[in-house]
Order: sequence, then structure tokens, then C-alpha cells
Amino acid sequence: MGENKSNRREFLTKLGLVLGAATLSATGVSKVVKDREIQITLTPDQANFAKVYEKWLKEFHEMAKIQKTDPRNLENNNRLMALSAEAQQWQKQLHEYMHDENFVRYHTLVTERITETI
Repeated sequence: MGENKSNRREFLTKLGLVLGAATLSATGVSKVVKDREIQITLTPDQANFAKVYEKWLKEFHEMAKIQKTDPRNLENNNRLMALSAEAQQWQKQLHEYMHDENFVRYHTLVTERITETI
């Protein structure tokens, strides 16, 4: 089981889910995220991506919890693979957004909040 936990962390690291927080950027305003008393302003494109990312991360987290308790669950493992393939499709876009310090802060906070139990 320790190996599974390690593999999940490696996977999350590859997705760039463990990045440091940075300062706010003065770019366009679309979505303000309030988390742990920190305000983060995202551009309209970033806000749209954020919705997709949060939905994906929540589902991935749920599947990872199932995998912890039932690693041989074929349906769950297939869904995990599908989620991984889905993430591959938007990796380039995520990488581009990660150049914006404001988005990095948002990404870090959301990721930490959702993955605390993995």
C-alpha cells in the first residue's frame, strides 16, 4: 500500500500539483477565490479552466480514496486511467497558466485543500 501512496504522489507531482504560493498579479479580473483568507483574482480564461480543474481534481480524489481501500476495483481503476488521460489533454494549458503567479497561488490552495487526505 505504501507503493500505491507513493505512485499517487508521483502522479500528482507530475501534474504540477505541489507548487509554492506566489504574490498576486494585477492582470484581468474575472473570479476572486477566497481561501484561507487570501484573495486570488483570475482572468476569465483561468476561471473557466479552474472550474474544469476543480471538478477533475474532486473526482480524481474520490477515485483515489476508493483505490486506497479497494485497489483491485476494476471499474475504479479504469476511471482513474480515464482521468489521467483527461489530464494529459490539458497539461499544456495548465503549464501556460502556471507562468502566472496569481494562478499558481490559486492552484496551490485548491490542490492542498482537496488532496489533504490522500
